[in-house]
Amino acid sequence: MTAPADPVPAGLWDSLGWEPTPEQLRQLMALQQQLRHWNARLNLTRLVDGDDYWIAQVFDSLWPWRQLLNSPHPPAQPLRCLDVGTGGGFPGLALAIALPHARLTLVDSVGRKAEAVKDMAANLGLGERVQVRWERAEATGHASSCRGQQDWAMARAVAAAPVVAEYLVPLLRASGRALLYRGLWSPEDQTCLERAATCLRAEVERVERIDLPGGRGVRHAVVLRPSAPCPASYPRAVGLPAKQPLA
Repeated sequence: MTAPADPVPAGLWDSLGWEPTPEQLRQLMALQQQLRHWNARLNLTRLVDGDDYWIAQVFDSLWPWRQLLNSPHPPAQPLRCLDVGTGGGFPGLALAIALPHARLTLVDSVGRKAEAVKDMAANLGLGERVQVRWERAEATGHASSCRGQQDWAMARAVAAAPVVAEYLVPLLRASGRALLYRGLWSPEDQTCLERAATCLRAEVERVERIDLPGGRGVRHAVVLRPSAPCPASYPRAVGLPAKQPLA
């Protein structure tokens, strides 16, 4: 029998200035159950219990979105968001729960992980707003249904920042933004990313920093915006962005 959902750490939502509705909280708890179910068959993530789940998964997925979470008015059109390298479904599934006006595309190159995330989305009642693609990020970047279509493209714990930028920037519409979830962030990291962004016709818009609750470490959110259409040659062929980073 699956263990019951763990209680939410006290004061967790205070740092977001946001609190889930009862239905959203139910879905977040159900997501933990789904992770446990699939983890028994497949090594999706080790962060499934207690603070590992609520802080290192859920909170860490949501904190860069504080402004949208607290917006009194939803966007006129549903946000189109794409999560590259979704793994166990983060941040994509957490965002699908927290942002009911968003449509999410979750991409992973591992077929069994993509299958698990698709099943979890369906069981959470998110199937109409969450699409799962089993493919490499380089392929997604050239797919006509994805390239140049996203309001937000994001990646968490996928690769070095210049590599992630090459995956994400081609997906953005002119007004879109790329979100890179990072741990530590140094001036050298910033310089390398800025060099890569120049090749992609993008620029670093802002870098935000937070200390996760419970002493779980420092996190940074790095946001890129397009400055011109991304050259058609990016992303390069499968494997090249990681082997030969733009920076």
